[in-house]
Amino acid sequence: MVAGNWKMNKNLQEGIALATELKNNVKNPACAVVIGTPFIHLASVAEVLKGSPIQLAAENCADKDKGAYTGEVSAEMVRSTGAQYCILGHSERRAYYHETPEILKEKVGLALANGLKVIFCIGEVKEEREAGTQNAVVKAQLDGSVFHLTAEEWKNIVLAYEPVWAIGTGLTATPDQAEDMHRYIRSLVAEKYGQQVAGETTILYGGSCNEKNAAELFSNEDVDGGLIGGASLVADKFCAIIEARNNA
Repeated sequence: MVAGNWKMNKNLQEGIALATELKNNVKNPACAVVIGTPFIHLASVAEVLKGSPIQLAAENCADKDKGAYTGEVSAEMVRSTGAQYCILGHSERRAYYHETPEILKEKVGLALANGLKVIFCIGEVKEEREAGTQNAVVKAQLDGSVFHLTAEEWKNIVLAYEPVWAIGTGLTATPDQAEDMHRYIRSLVAEKYGQQVAGETTILYGGSCNEKNAAELFSNEDVDGGLIGGASLVADKFCAIIEARNNA
């Protein structure tokens, strides 16, 4: 899979234009392609993507089902736009909006209950990497929010490893660092759900993955694709990353 995360970029008209350009250029990818857009884009972009292999994700959803939560957007609302995925647990949501493992557990449950697949993000900050605690951090994030799921529910989970120190910094985990962590994450899934499920689990790399380093990152056995930030905002760059995944 190659998934784009637009974050808080592109007004509605610009988003429709980018989605249209991607639809015109991504015809028969050998991997799944998903674009994650701001909430206000979802319904319009879903219309643009009809008949396209590109799937649509929200960048978040509420941890409540419905009710008096002004400004929130529920998983049911997301699903009603035509989106198929929801990105949850992104490091920016954890850091800036103080989303805890308990909150994320609620969000994951609501997303799955409303027929959405989840791209669940995990990863360590710079201080944790320097202290050598990255494995423990990632394990705790999985234990706290998703490892309670049944094997059947797990089929709708995609994991995205994002070394937080490599997001928007220009730094990238080396291919060896990425592979080491992805292999470790897969071993945790195997412990929980068995080897077959672990082998079938898609684990994406997110952390300044771009058109220049994608091929090298994707050449690793346990790196199944990327969650792409800045490079997903430029059609040519995003398409080059999809091509790198197709050729991996």
